Amino acid sequence: MRTLLMLSPFLLLAAAAWSDEPLWPTAGWTQSTPDAQGMDGAVLAKFDAELSRGEQGYVDSMLVIRHGQVVYEKSYRHDYHALFATVSDRTPGIYNYYDPDWHPYYKGGGLHTLQSVSKSVTSALFGIAIERGEIPGVNAKAMPYFADYKIADDPRRNRWTLKDLLTMTSGIRWDESTVSYTDPANSCASMEASADWVQFVLSQPIAAEPGTVFVYNSGVTELLAQILKKATGKHADEYAREYLFGPLGIKSFYWKHTPTGHPDTEGGLYLAPRDLAKLGYLFEHDGLWNGKRILHAGWATESTTPHVPVAKDGPPIYGYQWWTLPEPGRPVHFAAWGYGGQYLMVVPSLDLIAVFTGWNIYDKPEMKPGLALQRILGAVKK
Repeated sequence: MRTLLMLSPFLLLAAAAWSDEPLWPTAGWTQSTPDAQGMDGAVLAKFDAELSRGEQGYVDSMLVIRHGQVVYEKSYRHDYHALFATVSDRTPGIYNYYDPDWHPYYKGGGLHTLQSVSKSVTSALFGIAIERGEIPGVNAKAMPYFADYKIADDPRRNRWTLKDLLTMTSGIRWDESTVSYTDPANSCASMEASADWVQFVLSQPIAAEPGTVFVYNSGVTELLAQILKKATGKHADEYAREYLFGPLGIKSFYWKHTPTGHPDTEGGLYLAPRDLAKLGYLFEHDGLWNGKRILHAGWATESTTPHVPVAKDGPPIYGYQWWTLPEPGRPVHFAAWGYGGQYLMVVPSLDLIAVFTGWNIYDKPEMKPGLALQRILGAVKK
C-alpha cells in the first residue's frame, strides 16, 4: 500500500502569489473555472477524455484545485461487481481487496478507499499530538509505548525513535514490495490476516540498525496507531474526528479497524475526494487553517522534506509518511500515494492540488503518478 525540498521556500513562493487571504473551504470548496485560475480547460478536458476511455485503467475520480477553488472535477464509473466475478477469490470480506462492498467504495457510497494515503493522515495526527504536547517530538523513544506487548529480545528495538517509524527506517525485516497485496506471502497481507497486527509487527526480526535503511513497511504505520492511543488516550479515528477532520469541516469518513480495535492506520481510511484535498491544503499552508494552528509549527515542512533514499544510492524522497518527488523540469511537489491509484498531489509554488482515486488491481496497470502530474501541469498557463 504505497503511499508522495524543503517546503518553506514553496510556501514563500505561493504566499507571494496570493494577494488576499486564502479561501478556506471548511464549509465547502468554492467553484471556479480553469481559465479564471490560470489553467487551460481544453488540456484538462483532453485528459478527462483519456480517462473516460479507460486509457489509464480504472480511475474513479479526478479533482483539480487552483488558488483554493475547484476548477475541474470528474468521476468515472466502473462495474466492480462484474470485475469481482472474474477473480478466483470471491470470498466477501473487509480485507479482500476484490470485494466491491468494501473496495473501492465503502458500501457503495461516496467514500473512497485511500489505502496508504491513510499513512499521511496518520502522520498529520502526530503533528497535532506534538502541537498539543501529548507527544514530546520525533526523537522520543518508541519502545515505552509497547510495554504491554511481548517483544523478542533485540537491543536494536530499544533504539527506535518515533522518527525511525515515521520514515520507515525501523530495520524490521519486511517484504511487501516483491509480491502482490493479494498474495499471502506479502508481509502486509500476513499482518492483515493476523489476530493482533501490532504484536505481529513487533514479532518480526530486526534486519538493520534503526535509522539507516528505508524499507517500505505498512506494519510500522500500524505501530503508530498504538503510540497515538497510548499517548493521547484516543484511537486515531476518534482523535482525527476531534482535532483534524472537525476543524477542516470533514463530516463524513469511515476508518476500518483491526481485530484488536485499533484503526487500520496503514490503509483503512475512506474519504470523499474533496475532503482529501483539504488535507493537502492544510499542508500547503504549513498546518494553519483559517487562523488556527492545527499542526505543530514546521510539521508540514518536516513531514514533506525528504529524509531517506528509497533506492540504494538514490536521492532522498521519503518524509514522514509522505512522498517528496523532485523531478527535473517540474516544480517540486509532495504527495500521498495509495495502492490502486489513490493520489493527493500538492504543488505549493503553483498553489495547485490534484486528487485522483481509482482501483487498478484487476486487469489494467495503475496510472502512474508522474503521468497524472504531467497532464495537470500541462494545463497551467500562469
